[in-house]
Amino acid sequence: MDERRTIRVSEAVREELAEIIGFELDDPRLLGVDVTEVHVSPDARYAHVTVVVRGDDHQQNQSLAALEHARHYLRHELAARLSLRRVPELHFEPDKNPDADTRIEFLLKRAKKSRSHAEN
Repeated sequence: MDERRTIRVSEAVREELAEIIGFELDDPRLLGVDVTEVHVSPDARYAHVTVVVRGDDHQQNQSLAALEHARHYLRHELAARLSLRRVPELHFEPDKNPDADTRIEFLLKRAKKSRSHAEN
């Protein structure tokens, strides 16, 4: 898969996961979870999902455990929503820099990128 397609697939997977985790799953352990980035491998077999998990260490561990438990369901939902030849296997990891400044910069870059794609 070429680099542009990998980036588009990563962004599509990120958007769908953010919607599913944020609005459709009823697990209370996932209330403080936000999907920040998704990196799909060039062969589309794996997706490394970076998440911001709020709370203390115990709550963070519980949230990551809930994501691992829901991994197969999330992959199934992605298969139903996205027309991909191969739906990647999901691997969750906590965001190393969850501070507000980095988050704001990330959101501004994403908004700028989506605006430029919408104009084309």
